[in-house]
Amino acid sequence: MTTLTHPTDPARTDTPSVSSGPGLSFAALIRSEWIKLWSVRSTVWSLSLVVVVSLGMAAVMAWATTLQLDSMGGATDLSVLPAAEQAGIVLQAATFGIFFGQLIVAVLGVLVISGEYSTGMIKSTLTAVPRRLGALAAKAVVLFACTFAVGIVSTVGSFLVAAPMLAGEGLSVSLFGPTVLLALLGASLYLGLVAVFALGIGTILRSAAGGIAAVLGALLLLPIVLSMVPAQWATDASPYLLSNAGTALFSTTTTMDPWQGLLVVLGWIVAAGGLAAVLLRKRDA
Repeated sequence: MTTLTHPTDPARTDTPSVSSGPGLSFAALIRSEWIKLWSVRSTVWSLSLVVVVSLGMAAVMAWATTLQLDSMGGATDLSVLPAAEQAGIVLQAATFGIFFGQLIVAVLGVLVISGEYSTGMIKSTLTAVPRRLGALAAKAVVLFACTFAVGIVSTVGSFLVAAPMLAGEGLSVSLFGPTVLLALLGASLYLGLVAVFALGIGTILRSAAGGIAAVLGALLLLPIVLSMVPAQWATDASPYLLSNAGTALFSTTTTMDPWQGLLVVLGWIVAAGGLAAVLLRKRDA
């Protein structure tokens, strides 16, 4: 007689095999970048400093305005000014801190990506996201959302600081006026866009020192240099610089409309982000 034997099946395991798919979903990338952003102390310090500087500069600007008016001996009655001009005076004080806040978020934007290159974490990031561009997009979304939210807190808070101080001079401006709200949202939007632009520059240069120098040069040095060039082309090009165009989003004293300023700022971001995306895909980690 022959004995029937049953073939044994190979042992099964519940451990999933390594996938060669596209990597993490975009939602998972967002969560990952959120955790990485807030696990670094520089993020908390930088965004907190934006709020503190904005509130402080609003108080200083409003105080300086009241001193200037008091030195005139009360000869100027600001309550008779048109509502738009009254709002412009208060907004000038409330958004004065943006000129300092943009420098802080620019540094943060560079550090978000350059820090990964300096620590070697970028290799793990790109291993989890083989297509790479998803990781860069997730960083941009998280960075913009956080910076924009902090911008709203800082600009609204600055208005609430400046408006009562200037109310004693006859200025009556409501936070919920359409001009005021749009200007405060525009200032917050500008901060978020500057951070995304800095992220692109940091991705291109992959260096904290080089990226910070390049972004601060674009925001501060380039407008100064261009203003010193005695040529018509320099005068014509000046409104299209990043910081000058961004001012149109929240200032009533510029010749450029807010939507035009937004388009120019987006152009700078597309240029930096496009080059960053190309280099990110072509270069080694």
